[in-house]
Amino acid sequence: MILYGLKTCDTCRKALKSLSNVEFRDVRAEGLPQAAMAAALAQFGEALVNRKSTTWRGLSESERARAPQELLAEHPTLMKRPLIDAQGTLYLGWGADTQAALLG
Repeated sequence: MILYGLKTCDTCRKALKSLSNVEFRDVRAEGLPQAAMAAALAQFGEALVNRKSTTWRGLSESERARAPQELLAEHPTLMKRPLIDAQGTLYLGWGADTQAALLG
């Protein structure tokens, strides 16, 4: 299982603490791999972009109009977190539905 997020994100920390046998990848330091981004965009679409983030609020209108893939490649902190890849099944966020699916 791979968790993509930020080491400074409280939600990512909660998910890491709750999950066992998980590999953490910091998207700020490593970026989001192209294959993972393509799969996440195919499944979640625009929901992958966190429009409530400080990074989003700092973007100009012209930057906000760009394609999600371009935005996430340039600003990986715009990704809604965490993105969890559990043997090919993707989960976005750490809500009750994700917790129930991963923790049982």
